[in-house]
Amino acid sequence: MSVAENLPKQLPEEVHRDAESRIVKFSYKKPEGFERQKVSVRLCDSGLVRGHIQVLKAHGGENNLHYHSKVDGMFTVLSGTIKFYGPGDELIGEFGRLEGVLIPKNARYWFENTSDQEAEIMLVQGFHEFGSTGSGRTDSSPRKIADAGLDDATNKPRYTAVVK
Repeated sequence: MSVAENLPKQLPEEVHRDAESRIVKFSYKKPEGFERQKVSVRLCDSGLVRGHIQVLKAHGGENNLHYHSKVDGMFTVLSGTIKFYGPGDELIGEFGRLEGVLIPKNARYWFENTSDQEAEIMLVQGFHEFGSTGSGRTDSSPRKIADAGLDDATNKPRYTAVVK
């Protein structure tokens, strides 16, 4: 068998060019002066993968048990200290800079910033269906903060980092 026969089949040039036309560049700048407990900045969205950075006020952030039926979420702490909890407030883990957790779709969780300063979390969501407009967030307990999770980067971003 020749070396050429062992190479994977090459895609047509137009497939490569189409994909390359959808490359997204972004630059993140932390938002200042927001009053909510948590804001999200959308970094990018391919239809299957979305990237966000969530900024949480000191001792704030998510506050109620919930799950997402359409996405897996990978959280990486960029600054601060974040505690993630499951049902019954069971501690999943406490994470500092460049540590994190993968939350599979339908797994219930909530998290909070336990720092004395604002915290930043990078959230990368992998969608199970191409082009979903939302993450399928479903509350498992009442919200303590009325606007937590509403109009966030998953659905209607207030902030965006995408460079056109």
